[in-house]
Amino acid sequence: MPFVLDNSVVCGWLLDSQSNPYTEAVAQLLLHDHAHAPPLLHLEYANVMRTACKRGVMIAQQAQAAIQQLALLPIQTDKVPPEPAQLLALALRYDLSAYDAAYLELALRLQLPIATVDAALADAARAAGVGVVTAEA
Repeated sequence: MPFVLDNSVVCGWLLDSQSNPYTEAVAQLLLHDHAHAPPLLHLEYANVMRTACKRGVMIAQQAQAAIQQLALLPIQTDKVPPEPAQLLALALRYDLSAYDAAYLELALRLQLPIATVDAALADAARAAGVGVVTAEA
């Protein structure tokens, strides 16, 4: 079943310190399925790579290679920009950042669960009725 992919899971693929059995299990789901993500995802993981380079966790060439690998995954970037008023409403209703509300908005619009390790986003997805991807490691 397709799902909405949150950057918290992608971070687990990019950084050993963020990896856990759930992020690895979600990666395995992409072998047979696909994910959807707001355009924000690309900005978020690029920033994670920048921070990793600044902290000496990796060098720029490693970060670029990781971004190139992500581009090969079956992740569809949504083309419909969310309405700012809708993001604000979701952020306020579920006590999320506007960034996390973008993932929730997409999940609600597509009626798909979210793959996330972010507890607040997971709680919001459950409360909103779309749920969270359950991935067995």
